[in-house]
Amino acid sequence: MDNIDFQADVLAQKIRHHIITTFGRRAQDASDEEFFQAFCATFREEMMMNWTATLDTIEQHRVRMVYFISMEYLPGRLLKNNLLNVGAGDLVRAVLAKLHRNFENILSCEPDAGLGNGGLGRLSSCFLDSLATLHYPARGYGLRYQYGIFDQEIWNSNQVERPDGWLLNMNPWEFRRDAHATSVHFKGHPTIGQNEYGEEIELLEHAEEVRALPYDTPIIGYSPAPTYSVLMLRLWSTKESPRNFQLQRFNAGLAEQASENTSLTDVLYPNDNTELGKKIRLKQEFLLASASLQDILRHTLRVHGSLSQLADKVRIQINDTHPALIIAELVRTLTKNHNFSWESAWEICRTCCSYTNHTILREALEEWNERRIYELLPRQHRVIQRLNQQFCDQVRKTFPHNEEMVRRTSVIENGQIRMAHLAILGSHKINGVARLHTELLKQNVFKDFVDLFPDAFINITNGVTQRRWLLAANPLLAQFITTRIGEGWITDFSQISRLTKYASDPASQQEFLAIKQANKQALIRYLASENAVRDGEGKIIAHTAPTNVQALFDVQVKRFHEYKRQILHVLHLIMVYQELLENPNARPVARISFFGGKAAPGYAKAQQILHLTCAVARTLQQDPRISDRLQAVFIENYNVSKAEIIIPAADLSEQISTAGWEASGTGNMKLAINGALTIGTEDGANIEMREAIGDAWWPFSFGASAKEMTAPYRPRDIYSQDEQIKRAVDSLKDGPFASSEIESALLLQLHHYLTEFDPYRVLKDLRAYYDTQKRVEELFIHPSLWAEMAIHNMAGMGRFSTDVSIHNYAEKIWDLKPCPPDPSILARVLQEYSEHDRCRIHHVSSTNYRK
Repeated sequence: MDNIDFQADVLAQKIRHHIITTFGRRAQDASDEEFFQAFCATFREEMMMNWTATLDTIEQHRVRMVYFISMEYLPGRLLKNNLLNVGAGDLVRAVLAKLHRNFENILSCEPDAGLGNGGLGRLSSCFLDSLATLHYPARGYGLRYQYGIFDQEIWNSNQVERPDGWLLNMNPWEFRRDAHATSVHFKGHPTIGQNEYGEEIELLEHAEEVRALPYDTPIIGYSPAPTYSVLMLRLWSTKESPRNFQLQRFNAGLAEQASENTSLTDVLYPNDNTELGKKIRLKQEFLLASASLQDILRHTLRVHGSLSQLADKVRIQINDTHPALIIAELVRTLTKNHNFSWESAWEICRTCCSYTNHTILREALEEWNERRIYELLPRQHRVIQRLNQQFCDQVRKTFPHNEEMVRRTSVIENGQIRMAHLAILGSHKINGVARLHTELLKQNVFKDFVDLFPDAFINITNGVTQRRWLLAANPLLAQFITTRIGEGWITDFSQISRLTKYASDPASQQEFLAIKQANKQALIRYLASENAVRDGEGKIIAHTAPTNVQALFDVQVKRFHEYKRQILHVLHLIMVYQELLENPNARPVARISFFGGKAAPGYAKAQQILHLTCAVARTLQQDPRISDRLQAVFIENYNVSKAEIIIPAADLSEQISTAGWEASGTGNMKLAINGALTIGTEDGANIEMREAIGDAWWPFSFGASAKEMTAPYRPRDIYSQDEQIKRAVDSLKDGPFASSEIESALLLQLHHYLTEFDPYRVLKDLRAYYDTQKRVEELFIHPSLWAEMAIHNMAGMGRFSTDVSIHNYAEKIWDLKPCPPDPSILARVLQEYSEHDRCRIHHVSSTNYRK
């Protein structure tokens, strides 16, 4: 019996053991869901040794740690990724063969974790993967959303939000840690006290206490060796604590108030168009900041014995403005609970904390009403007031007689507290996430702060993990790469550049095209069974899937937002549709546009654009005159698992945001490394991708620059002067896309929006976009040249791995060194585990003997 066969027998027996002891069933009688749970429990048991060794190594070596705090994570399904990271593919296939189970059926039992919405969440998960793979000492913090953001259904072109039931069944990866629960305090009556330095500290009486319960998820790093690192993502929940449910209020008929605190972690980004929504959002953000900070300090005290080395041993990365209240809370906690002077606490805060800005959008540069902060967080409000007064005095000293600058940089202005300003003040480094984005921050958004802190602002361009988005998501293409350049690219993506010499090789081109066709077929099969078409009452009436794998697969998958300009893509489809109605042979290739993404429930314009997208898709699908030449498909409830099917099938990647508005983008990177060519504006990381790949292999750049977008603009001028554009836009008010009076009114609003306002310059770029799409089709009819371009694009993407991003954070911001599991510690853990295993086997034998 070979080693794999022996290991397979051992693991198969452990799976049978878990099925019997957990579900009271034999393996052959277990459902796929029960088998999935037992399989994960078995794998988790093996992984726990490395997790224990990783944590023990970090603590025993007393190294500096980074604590990454984010409101969002989008890890996708963990089982397949975890198995890949530890190289267990052949072993798992052997185990499943012995137990007569189908691997894909088992994988499908796992839901996507509902912990995020879009690029921010996926980036956070990629960062954790790279931190673990590169052996950096780190821990992630977030919230455990009971119902995610929402499950999306499309009812006759309308988005309907349903609770995301990702926690309906047991989550086999999480560990509930009651011993690490913590209390977070809101409201109450503030009073003033003094610490041992005689300095003011903020006290609180009669506060509202909320218990935060942590759930830990292991993050397994990739390693071909058994010494892989396992880090931890700690997620806070208010759902499971009876203390958070206020029974007296419930009995008094105040059910909404009674359950408010148990529902704090129910939903990601509750609609903040209401006062209750705003209140819940603010409480969510402080819950994350306070609970995480308490845990960080508790961990530091346990490892180091005191907080005297806090500034040296702790780095806190504030991922976007959501956790920015940790600045005020850290200063307050150090001065009140640990007797630090105000000056020392502030110096420690600025040494420990750093802030990543992800956008220039106003709604993401959060501002909170000062009165709301005072009512919910009176102690933190007082700290913010003191910090702001201290800062404003500093500005006046540095720039005397410049009260306008004081006003522009103040944390508190016109009754609003600017969270980005608070994050900047309390951080030693502030980074943007693409070169253009960082320059816009420095030159426009935060120019005054750059004048004050010129060395604080840096750029670290985002990336994606090639292990998840190429090795796991596209195994055929991954094998194509490995056959040519070896496996080194998996952990050193710069090696992907060696593909360049194969770009002009006819055999490589043909194999690449065959792989793309196979991935298209896989997407079509998936859509045929899973992508529902619903009527106006939500009843499934069909499943929609195209059939032409020879068509150009044109993909735009991202959350719906005006600046991402899905409406630009839709208007182009309308223009092509109108052409084909006049001349069915007007276009040299068939085209299928795929859309996926969610619109925030409170974002009316994004909801309207999503509705238009679905209405146009419906019309194209139902028109037999053109359906073999032009189709559009909206993929319902877009998530990580669906992305892993869609992205490998894409020919064309739509990255068409208004120049200057997309911070970086990471979908552009995922699509490029999977062999899609990009049609894109000079925005976000598109610019750096073009430079890395080379202009010769980046043929579909278009549109006005960020600077040109700031020039005066009248959309009606373009609408009036370009007859083809006018005809397409007018179809929104008198075309075939509306199926009801309500829909007609909605599309008429979009017509008015485009012709009178067009804040994101859709019509300004539409002609250039249309002409560039013609160039796309002219290239697509030459498959070998298209394949050559695509391989060159893949080969140029080496710098866009999160491994590179994390290395830059570690070097430029955290000054962090890798800390892989100590072999001697891992050996001791393995020995202890083996002894436990023997005890269990001995116990079973003794029982049998007595029988």
